Amino acid sequence: MELLRGGRDDRALRTAALLRRSHPADKELQLAGLLHDMGQMLRPGDGARHAVLAAEAVRPLLGERVARLVRLHAPAGAADGADGADGPGGDADAVATLRQARETAAACGLDAGVLEDWRPLLELVAAGARRAAGNAIDPLGLPRGSVPGPGGRGAGRGAGTTSSPERSP
Repeated sequence: MELLRGGRDDRALRTAALLRRSHPADKELQLAGLLHDMGQMLRPGDGARHAVLAAEAVRPLLGERVARLVRLHAPAGAADGADGADGPGGDADAVATLRQARETAAACGLDAGVLEDWRPLLELVAAGARRAAGNAIDPLGLPRGSVPGPGGRGAGRGAGTTSSPERSP
């Protein structure tokens, strides 16, 4: 969030807001719109590699699809591996939509809200990416009534307690 606050303009916010309106169910696409130019903040002046830098930065946090969309948003050939939207994941339509929203956002004066509005979605997608990677500690904890498996999270929590009152011998 701190890095995003240092952005030069609101184009990323406008891009994400446009994507939220046109594709409300595609949360990863919306975040790719929000984060697509983050590489320019990571290494200013690094030119066409900004998409690759941003993708490398978001991959461990938000997962492979968000990283792929961020990497591929640059015009074909502008960044390492910018081609291949129909490769693994087949997101050619999403990439085209992201590029179009980016161009529209540059020209429009849309009130896109504030960056803090995106925190819950960032946290939601990050939690999903951690679960998908298999190294998640679910921030919401175990569902009520569930029992962790052997060696699972929560083992030992409340160990030795029962729901019935203790009885004296």
